[in-house]
Amino acid sequence: MTLNQIWNMVLRIFIRKGVNWGINKGMGHMSSAGRKAAGAGARQGGAGPANAAQAHQARELAKRARKAARLTRRIGR
Repeated sequence: MTLNQIWNMVLRIFIRKGVNWGINKGMGHMSSAGRKAAGAGARQGGAGPANAAQAHQARELAKRARKAARLTRRIGR
């Protein structure tokens, strides 16, 4: 194995870890945006059924986005 191949292999590992970290941080940020916008009142029981349904929908959307990200990472390998 040449030095160039080793360098490319190590670089690919770090780039993959960095991209995965960025995707996970972005998904976490997007899924927590609804909770931050709701404020402290939603956490204290002030949330009605509409907010609960919207929160459920946001969680499902985040779950689908994570699955899509996982699939694209798998395809890219």
